[in-house]
Amino acid sequence: MGPPGAGKGTQGELLASRFGIPRYSTGDILRATQRDGSELGREAQGYMDSGELVPDDVILGLMTRVLLSTDAAGGYLLDGFPRTVEQAEGLQDLLEGAEQQLDAVVNLAVGDEEILRRISSRRLCEKCGAVMRPAVRSC
Repeated sequence: MGPPGAGKGTQGELLASRFGIPRYSTGDILRATQRDGSELGREAQGYMDSGELVPDDVILGLMTRVLLSTDAAGGYLLDGFPRTVEQAEGLQDLLEGAEQQLDAVVNLAVGDEEILRRISSRRLCEKCGAVMRPAVRSC
């Protein structure tokens, strides 16, 4: 957890790699659904194309599909989810239904000046919209 620019994605990648588990980012999942053409993906795409936030129930549907997959069976790291109380309650229900538990929450506290510096140096991939480090041109 933490504000935009705090380093959640970077730290998430490092932790997932260290523990050998997948890292699930809602941004990555939304971009993947744009490509896969699933019903939920088309629904999410409609909201994104109109500049709206994807509603909690759609995000929960996407996350449920991912978290109940065989890839997630050995554990996982969540990045950018949950973002709202409704999403947190949905995650709690999902975990209880799957007889899983939340092991830890990491909160990154970063000063406003550092966050501004980090966000102002971000670039987006022209192909897929992924956030990239300043030195990287495309994914």
